[in-house]
Amino acid sequence: MARLPLIDPQTTTGDIRASFDRMPVKLNIFRMMAHAEANMIPAMRLGNSILHKQKLSPVNRELLILQVAQLEGGAYEWRQHVPIALGVGVTQHQIDALERGDFGDQAFNAAERALLAFGREVTENVRVAEPVFAVVREYFSEQEIVETIVAIGFYMMMARLTEATETDLDPAAGMRVYDSGKTRSA
Repeated sequence: MARLPLIDPQTTTGDIRASFDRMPVKLNIFRMMAHAEANMIPAMRLGNSILHKQKLSPVNRELLILQVAQLEGGAYEWRQHVPIALGVGVTQHQIDALERGDFGDQAFNAAERALLAFGREVTENVRVAEPVFAVVREYFSEQEIVETIVAIGFYMMMARLTEATETDLDPAAGMRVYDSGKTRSA
């Protein structure tokens, strides 16, 4: 049971109510985030831009999100993003390797291994060792590298939100939310 009560979408007003009304599923993560009224809409916009507007490929984005969930113990994000990852082309072998924390597994190509090494450094150390940075630059543009850092930071925040508050896990509905966000980002 969550440490804080989940906000009932029916009791909200204004922009937050309008946001809930557009959601295909009122996930508990959003119901928890609604406590931070001033931050909810900007955070949702940032999340949507990560999912739908970045140059970073959907496969690479989902590999990073699942890596963050694995490293941070983010059970909520793991549950919601596994179906999205599969839906955008991540393989089950890759998901299994991520779940084991085997970021150098042969299921990943060289670019993906470089990205996951970079992602691990950003998540665990904040600063990235020069050799790791040099390898990621071989495969990814400056824009993609910065987008990677933004995505990692956002999903670290989401893992902290759900884990610190012990937000109840919803059934996996991430793909429905992901698909509905496509129409809002167009």
